[in-house]
Amino acid sequence: MFVGSLLLIVVAVGLLVIGLLQGANTLLVASIAASLLAAIALIVGGRQKTAAGTGSRAATRVRERDEEMADVRRSRRAADRQPVGVGVGGGSAAEPLADETSVMAAVRDEEPYPASIPQQHDVHDEDDYDADYEDDEDPEDEPPAQQTPPADAARVAAMSTEVFVIDGRPRYHLRGCVHMLGRDSEPLPVSEAVELGFTPCSMCEPDSSLLAAARRV
Repeated sequence: MFVGSLLLIVVAVGLLVIGLLQGANTLLVASIAASLLAAIALIVGGRQKTAAGTGSRAATRVRERDEEMADVRRSRRAADRQPVGVGVGGGSAAEPLADETSVMAAVRDEEPYPASIPQQHDVHDEDDYDADYEDDEDPEDEPPAQQTPPADAARVAAMSTEVFVIDGRPRYHLRGCVHMLGRDSEPLPVSEAVELGFTPCSMCEPDSSLLAAARRV
C-alpha cells in the first residue's frame, strides 16, 4: 500500500512538471488526481496497520488472562491432592494427628464413593471458585456486563460494526460512553471484540443499540 502511494506521488510530480512546461491543463488535472489517490492510499494503509496492531494487543491480553486462570486452577488441584497432615512438624505433637488420619483412612476404605459419580462438594467448590475468580478479575470501577439473550448475542457476534475497547478492561463500548471519559480507547469490529473475550458495557448498552440499528435497516 505504501509502495503504491510512493509511485502515485512520483507520477503526480512528473505530470505536474510536464504540464507546467507544456501548458497542458489535462496533465495538471491528472497530476492532481494522482496526488489525491496517493493520499487516499496512505490513509487506508495507516488504518489497516493500526487495526492490525490493536487486534494483536487484544489477543495477547486475552491469552495472558487465560494462562493465569489455568495456572491458578492447576495450583488449586495440586493443593487438593495434598494428603492430610503434610507439612505438620514432627515429634510427639505430630503422632496423635497421624493416628487420627489413619483411622479416617480406614473409614473411607469401608464406604468408598463410586468412581463414576462426582462428589457434590467438589462440584460446588469448583463452581464457586470460578465465579469468585471472574468477579475478582474485573477492576473495582468497571461497570457490570450487559445481560444479552443468547440469540441476540449471537447476532451481535456476527456484526462488523465498530465498537471501542480500553486497554486492560474487559468491556466494549459505544462512542461517547461515560466510562471511556479520560481513558484511551481503541476501535475494533464488534465481532472481533466478542471473539477476543470482551463483553458489552451495561452503561452504554452497545448490544441493544447495535440490534436496534440492524432492525431499522
